[in-house]
Amino acid sequence: MSRAKVTKTIRRLHSLPVLFAVSGWIVLVTSGCMVGPDYHLPHPDAPSGWAGVTETATNHPSVPTAQPAELTQWWKRFDDPVLTQLVEDALKTNLDLQLAVAVLRQARAARGIAVAALWPSLTASAEYQRETAILLTKATAGQAQNLYQAGFDAAWEIDLFGGQRRNVESANANVHASTEGVSLAQVTLAAEVALNYVQLRGYQQQILVAQKNLKSMQDTALITRQKAKAGFNCDLDIANADANVATTEATIPVFETSAKQSIYALSVLLARPPADLLERLTPTDNIPGVPPQIPAGLPSDLLRRRPDIRQAEAQLHAATAQIGVATADLFPKFSLTGTMSWQTNLLNAWWSAATHTYSFGPSVSWPIFQGGAIVSNIRVQEALTDQAFITYRKTVLGAFQDVENALVAFTKEQEHYKSLKDSVAANTIAVDLSLKLYKEGLLEFINVLVAERSLFAAENALVQSNCNIATDLIALYKALGGGWEINPANEKTLTSATAAAEAADGVAAK
Repeated sequence: MSRAKVTKTIRRLHSLPVLFAVSGWIVLVTSGCMVGPDYHLPHPDAPSGWAGVTETATNHPSVPTAQPAELTQWWKRFDDPVLTQLVEDALKTNLDLQLAVAVLRQARAARGIAVAALWPSLTASAEYQRETAILLTKATAGQAQNLYQAGFDAAWEIDLFGGQRRNVESANANVHASTEGVSLAQVTLAAEVALNYVQLRGYQQQILVAQKNLKSMQDTALITRQKAKAGFNCDLDIANADANVATTEATIPVFETSAKQSIYALSVLLARPPADLLERLTPTDNIPGVPPQIPAGLPSDLLRRRPDIRQAEAQLHAATAQIGVATADLFPKFSLTGTMSWQTNLLNAWWSAATHTYSFGPSVSWPIFQGGAIVSNIRVQEALTDQAFITYRKTVLGAFQDVENALVAFTKEQEHYKSLKDSVAANTIAVDLSLKLYKEGLLEFINVLVAERSLFAAENALVQSNCNIATDLIALYKALGGGWEINPANEKTLTSATAAAEAADGVAAK
């Protein structure tokens, strides 16, 4: 084969993709329309302020204010090093958070598939066959020959009506929704760890209260026996005293069970075996205290801060773009296609002009009759978009309700705590006086019994109320969307995910 023929063949190979590229980009540049509705960010009405926030002076030790919310690492405001360490460890190891990151990686990969549809496809193929003639003539019988085939198939669908670009838009929104899913997992995780930790300390304090009251009741039972020996008591008082001791003692195993279950829950949240934190968390400690002021910000801030609201908004965006994807099926599809192939039975004649062929040209396809499937699909996507919008509205209203519920619970529980504290003080005096009068024979034992039971109930309720104040504050932080700004576990992963999405945005045609 001559050098001139080889050069001519190579030029033909080079000119084909160039022709594809030039023709395709001319069509893309001159066709900027995209069918389907353009997405517009919804602007739901937000209250001007929180009903549970007041600027007037109160007697509460901790009050919510309308100051801008500072919710980054809110768990540190409890000033409990153990709680802080548990939350930070959970953000590094929690399985639900890792699952959310895996979902984000899936959304990024799906976006890559959508972007790939904007580019031409090129497929190479090769084949070898050895053929033997079966004709029963002396000239051809038993003759064999080799057949070599190779070629390229190229195709490029021109996104004239924007169906593929709408699909990329939808994929971008899904990546955004998955990113917010990671943030939502962080918010939920931090709140769950803090909630279980506060409950653990609450159960431990209830155990201390039960043990203290048990000791007091045991002393009272001993007094009844001493008075019985002296002839000043009856068997009924002894039985009542023993029953009081046994009833109080029976509450301790229940609290111990709940405390261990809280430790197990914390271990699992940290992706550890259930008993892994027993040694670390079994020693009794106080319930974490709350800060004096809780900046709640404004309701309008919540729309930008809560990950579930932003996730619902991104899902609405994705659903809206899918209407354009379905609508594009109503219009014709234009493509540039080309093939180049070689076929020979001799390798040394591979570059001969007679061994290769090529073809190139535009094609168009237009669905004329589909039995209403395309229109029905458009209606499906419109209904899904309506569902996404309703879900978005419900998410927004639910977020406002979560904050108001947490605010009123946190505020009123402090009033409850104050009353219980007064009740404990009064019941303590009643126990001391009734026991003193009983020892002097001036009071029936039933009065001592009632006073001791009332004191135990009041002290137990006081601990529970103190625990509720902390858990209500945790619920408020969660409702305000705090805890996702810092991500020790996958900050690098999310950064790379965002960078990849932005880079792909530059590739996709707008």
